[in-house]
Amino acid sequence: MHRAEIISIGDELLIGQVVNTNATWMAQQLNDAGISVIQVTTISDNREHILQSLKDSGNRADVVLITGGLGPTKDDITKKVLCEYFETKLVYNEEVFEQIKTLFEKRGFNVNRLNKEQAEVPGNCKPIRNAHGTAPGMWFEKDDTIYISMPGVPFEMQPMISDYIIPALRRQFNPGSIIHKTLLTQGIPESILAQRIEEWEDHLPENIKLAYLPQPGMVRLRLSGYGQNKEELEKQVADEIEKLNRFLPGEVFGYDDDRLELIIGNILRNRNQTLSTAESCTGGYIAHLITTIPGSSDYFKGSVVAYANEIKQKALGVKESTLNNHGAVSEEVVKEMAEGIKRQYQTDYAIAVSGIAGPTGGTPEKPVGTTWIAVATPETIVTKKFKLGEHRERNIRKAALSALNMLWKQLKS
Repeated sequence: MHRAEIISIGDELLIGQVVNTNATWMAQQLNDAGISVIQVTTISDNREHILQSLKDSGNRADVVLITGGLGPTKDDITKKVLCEYFETKLVYNEEVFEQIKTLFEKRGFNVNRLNKEQAEVPGNCKPIRNAHGTAPGMWFEKDDTIYISMPGVPFEMQPMISDYIIPALRRQFNPGSIIHKTLLTQGIPESILAQRIEEWEDHLPENIKLAYLPQPGMVRLRLSGYGQNKEELEKQVADEIEKLNRFLPGEVFGYDDDRLELIIGNILRNRNQTLSTAESCTGGYIAHLITTIPGSSDYFKGSVVAYANEIKQKALGVKESTLNNHGAVSEEVVKEMAEGIKRQYQTDYAIAVSGIAGPTGGTPEKPVGTTWIAVATPETIVTKKFKLGEHRERNIRKAALSALNMLWKQLKS
């Protein structure tokens, strides 16, 4: 398997002024081409840093992709440092200049001295045409490693990668295939999940790797397969996913970029059924997730954010005696909240949530993170108590996903 490294140059990346989306995008393109990214390095516009990074990456990788520092101004030093590393000098390239001149003429500008200097490239590089800017890409080869330097501007760099660099690397390397497939689970802690699938994981083929990717409210399981024959590899990964599902019956709600709110919406739309929500501690976040899906008005009627007890009573019909006897965070209250919103909005399903999001408000009997969720269906009401933790934003996210997961399980049962 051929290995790649990405070097991103720019002080703006290191001070947090600009998010390094280039590296993420390039890594995806390389993986799709069957080239494994082993490291991403972000460095400053500094001669010593660039030289050292070029040397280090050459010892690790078969191809090194470099972005940044190719502009016309004095702070753009990458091209000069590349000349030093590859032991060459800048040479005027007429073809590059004509490309720059044509680009400026289309935009109604005349080229100046700085633009003409951008037509100077290291003498031992192969220039890569920049169809959308003035800085050409540059292809070098040294000690069995390919180095490719590109502008940091995404709409200039991305066509270079797609139209020229990836096809050229495919021709040169004839790489195999890399396949990633991610299974999505909710409601099972990472450690318990690992224990449940331990037997399956111990028998994974050597060319298939498993990664646990936890985030608030869910754990993703990513399978990465490596091989020369793409069709055989796809079948091998599919077989392992089928085995894994047998260890997690009813727990995998989707794959890759699936979202619970999208899956639920599709089911409700196909069945011509409707949903409403009554939220306390989540503050409308469940309704927000549901309505991020285009066309959710087909099945989602609305929500009540009943934060105060008086709103729970007036808007949802929760009994004062229920609140007094059991407290707002209780099974009894969420059941009445779900019944109330389902009845008032005349929906087939309803979700109700009440909890202590934190960081204050907890008691010994009901510590921060205590959350009750109810899901009302056409036939019944199911409830569940959760102990989510002490971080407010994480608790809101976890509660919302837990509520959607409870609904999903009822819809598929």
